[in-house]
Amino acid sequence: MKEKYNVGIIGATGMVGQRFATLLENHPWFDVKVLAASPRSAGKTYKEAVGRRWAMQSDMPKSMENMIIMDASKDIDKIASQVDFVFCAVDMKKEEIRALEEQYAKAECPVISNNSAHRFTPDVPMIIPEINAGHAVIIESQRKRLGTKRGFVAVKSNCSLQSYVPAIHPLMDLNITKVLACTYQAISGAGKTFETFPDIIDNVIPFIGGEEEKSEQEPLKIWGKVEDGKIINASTPSITSQCLRVPVSDGHTAAVFVSMDKKISKDEIIERWVNYKGRAQELQLPSAPKQFLHYFYEDNRPQAKLDRNLENGMAVSIGRLREDSQYDYKFVCLSHNTLRGAAGGAVLMAELLCKEGYLD
Repeated sequence: MKEKYNVGIIGATGMVGQRFATLLENHPWFDVKVLAASPRSAGKTYKEAVGRRWAMQSDMPKSMENMIIMDASKDIDKIASQVDFVFCAVDMKKEEIRALEEQYAKAECPVISNNSAHRFTPDVPMIIPEINAGHAVIIESQRKRLGTKRGFVAVKSNCSLQSYVPAIHPLMDLNITKVLACTYQAISGAGKTFETFPDIIDNVIPFIGGEEEKSEQEPLKIWGKVEDGKIINASTPSITSQCLRVPVSDGHTAAVFVSMDKKISKDEIIERWVNYKGRAQELQLPSAPKQFLHYFYEDNRPQAKLDRNLENGMAVSIGRLREDSQYDYKFVCLSHNTLRGAAGGAVLMAELLCKEGYLD
């Protein structure tokens, strides 16, 4: 791998794009050379384009304030000539995003995407580095289809399942048959703050468009296998979910119920969680949490306010493990939705793909 990679942020003005900017400001491997967004922002400085819509707690990176925004659609060749790869978090229709990301890939510019548009494209890997790093091998098949040497698209999974899939993964050899997951999702997942979303104050909204389908289907791709140039989804476990929007700034909580064929003790489950390491930890990637899964023994943890920033927001917190009368076990999980669940997860995936040689 190279010592430094030049990168671009496509969709830099939105909330996830802003999060990418803050995460990449002092990144040891990645150097932001290009910011791109819609024609509305193109030609302005980053500071002018975002204006009062800067939603991060830390200031806009000084090194990016005066960068001129490029046009994400019209300037593809120009952008591709200046960077090694791009992070993508655009707000467009799905078919438009699919076309845009493939255009970048065909311009030999790999795309690390936060968007959902390509999550079910059979030769596009959807990687959580601690769980299914091996799915990166599908990139060679995708390059054949696209006719590219370097270009490809890789996506990260939906933020709603990033809290509970990591907790279930170390138990998969027990033959998990059924999962019920109710998620309580922060407003930043909708690109909102309390100022821009007054309807959520003193309220819970029991619907988030498309979220339940993603929560039920995407884990099966993550647990799937690579075969004949595509990723074949796992057939189990059977997952059902309900997703609610709650008045929390950051951090998605999940109440999880699981049934399994081979039952082990509570202590054995906790031991599996706290000792679990994935490829991200083996490679000691810069954004990887030292410990991926943390278990809290207190009855009132994890809490979004107290625990979402654990290990720079990249760890997953678990608590309240107990036996259940309908399922075998139930527990509660928490992950930071714009760090582990969005931009941070994409940066970690890019680090993995760099280390494994896919971005050289």
